[in-house]
Amino acid sequence: MNNDQFERIAQAIKYIQNNFKDQPNLEDIAKHIHLSPSHFQRLFSEWAGVSPKKFLQYISLEYAKKILKQNQHNSILDATFETGLSSTSRLHDLFIQIEGMTPAEYKNGGENLIINYQYAESIFGNVLIASTVKGICYLSFITSKREGLNDLSNKFPHARLIEQSDELQHNALALFSLEVNELSRIKLHLKGTDFQLKVWESLLKIPSGQLSTYARIAAEIENPKASRAVGSAIGSNPVAYLIPCHRVIQSTGILGDYHWGSARKAAIIAWEASKINQQ
Repeated sequence: MNNDQFERIAQAIKYIQNNFKDQPNLEDIAKHIHLSPSHFQRLFSEWAGVSPKKFLQYISLEYAKKILKQNQHNSILDATFETGLSSTSRLHDLFIQIEGMTPAEYKNGGENLIINYQYAESIFGNVLIASTVKGICYLSFITSKREGLNDLSNKFPHARLIEQSDELQHNALALFSLEVNELSRIKLHLKGTDFQLKVWESLLKIPSGQLSTYARIAAEIENPKASRAVGSAIGSNPVAYLIPCHRVIQSTGILGDYHWGSARKAAIIAWEASKINQQ
């Protein structure tokens, strides 16, 4: 992107941030930066990894969350009105699409969410795995139990955490020793933006023993110029190994970063390759 394009996108972002309560449409924003709607849509999506409409939704949702959190007396109607949305149903839809919960569930901080967790050993190191009734919501390689539990608590600050194993966790942990085609047995309970979910879904399609690149993932989700945004979504993966972000490398062949350490990434890739060769 050249400097002129960057300046236009920066102007558009500032306009959205300053005017989100008016819920400007595509034509309004494009007119402000003197571009046609179609050109602006394409340019913004390439730069931000999301459409202008989706970016506006994120800004609106974050403000609504702030309204609901800053004062327990603020109602969902208050948040809807302050955000500039036309109805509470629109706010409800935003929360469901992006947060995976209703505004009421967000307001009470997920207090009704029960998460079972356990510490376990794997061939790649100690892990903390957690699940809801819907599926695995968290899996992380850990260096200490306290550090792992703090991270889980930060991701689900108001949920009720119970140190207890269950069948979902048992099935997931078995993947460290079972045949490579057993991933279909695992249920996941994920919360993320539409873009993150698309990226994570694409990762699940990479066969064990094979590798992909950030650029290829971007192309598969039909956003070929969003490699950087893809990298950010991969880095936000809440479920280590089961969502195989370790199978994504740089186009140059360099393994690249890994949230749980580059040495562990190399070890997992080598282990999966060896299992394929043994078949």
